[in-house]
Amino acid sequence: MRRLLALFVAIALGGCPSSAGQGRSGRADAEVTAEDFPAPKLPTARVLLRDVYGGARAIEVEVAATPASRTRGLMWRKSLPEGKGMLFVFPKEEDQGFWMKNTLIPLDMIFIGRDRRIVGIVRNAEPRSLKSRGVGKPSTYVLEVPGGFADKAGIAVGSAVELEGTSMIEAQP
Repeated sequence: MRRLLALFVAIALGGCPSSAGQGRSGRADAEVTAEDFPAPKLPTARVLLRDVYGGARAIEVEVAATPASRTRGLMWRKSLPEGKGMLFVFPKEEDQGFWMKNTLIPLDMIFIGRDRRIVGIVRNAEPRSLKSRGVGKPSTYVLEVPGGFADKAGIAVGSAVELEGTSMIEAQP
């Protein structure tokens, strides 16, 4: 377990341990990719987002509820199909911030409060950026979906959110 945690820390910092310090090219200075270190299997759930028209949009999500899974997030993914996403679950409601250094695709970030209402949306977050993304309001959950989804689906601040299959998943500090 300790070795796995060290690997996640190394990946999050954009490098890798010297024992695995070669990328697919075989060079020690090659960039680490998801192909080199596949993400661990995460629990899955479903998020229902109420749109401005009164309908619901279902998203099948991987749930990131541990420090390692929240750090890894959707880094190094080359695509994210419509109807899929990742739900970040935090142990307490606070102002959350995300950066996209090793994220290869644009994402919409939907920030959700403890009351399961959307408190803010970051639209089409630029990939490979160190700029911190947040909404300046406390949230307990952050849903990442393909860039452009929120506008296409009519998702807005204040909309209700239902979480299905998350009751047994506890956020770890």
